[in-house]
Amino acid sequence: MKNNLLKKTLVFVSPLLIFILHLPFVFAKSGPADPVYSVATGYSDNGKIANAVLTSHSLIYEQLNLQALGLSEEAFNYAIKGYDYLVEQGKIKKNDLLSIVDFTKPSSVKRLFIIDLKHSRILFNTYVAHGQGSGEKFAKNFSNIPESYQSSLGFYVTSGTYIGKNGYSMNLTGLERGINDKAESRAIVMHGAPYVNESYIRSQGYIGRSWGCPAVPEKLNRPIIETIKDGSCLFLYSNNNFYLSHSRILNS
Repeated sequence: MKNNLLKKTLVFVSPLLIFILHLPFVFAKSGPADPVYSVATGYSDNGKIANAVLTSHSLIYEQLNLQALGLSEEAFNYAIKGYDYLVEQGKIKKNDLLSIVDFTKPSSVKRLFIIDLKHSRILFNTYVAHGQGSGEKFAKNFSNIPESYQSSLGFYVTSGTYIGKNGYSMNLTGLERGINDKAESRAIVMHGAPYVNESYIRSQGYIGRSWGCPAVPEKLNRPIIETIKDGSCLFLYSNNNFYLSHSRILNS
């Protein structure tokens, strides 16, 4: 009698125990674990761009009202695309900063934008010169050739600093072969210049020009360089057909 009762009890209890033991698996997510995203780099552990981070980068253009400040959306989008690629490739050490020069704008407007991507804020927005051989008010011609006195488009990584004939200066390394990779041999650097100021604009309609360097106002030279030196991304943009079609970074 007791044996029969025990058997009946086990028949009833066993399925219940099995159901309880399987509850955690019933509510667990199926499929592989979610990739781990890095807010700093914008990339997941499987090498794909994190949608959340990419979206936040796109939102920065509207959040900072960059269109009203004069930065074209095209320049910004290309800058973000190249920046993300270079971060993934490990070319950029200071991956919270992005500097953009929009050469579709005349030199009489503030066309250098230094953006803190991590905190969504503009650190600097000021004037920047182009090369004498590139044009007067607008930069229209670009070259990687020594002694051309022209600006070179594309992506650069900032390097170390030194004191030269133009005072406190910062070396730049061009990252695009055949487009700006001769920057170091051409002595293309960032430095301050007395001709990058509003008095030149009032007198001639545009600021002075360099020998190809992205020269900035003397009063902002050191603060800018101290902020972006040693491994941040600098992008010099123009809607130049040769550059847009030949840039391996933008077409990667």
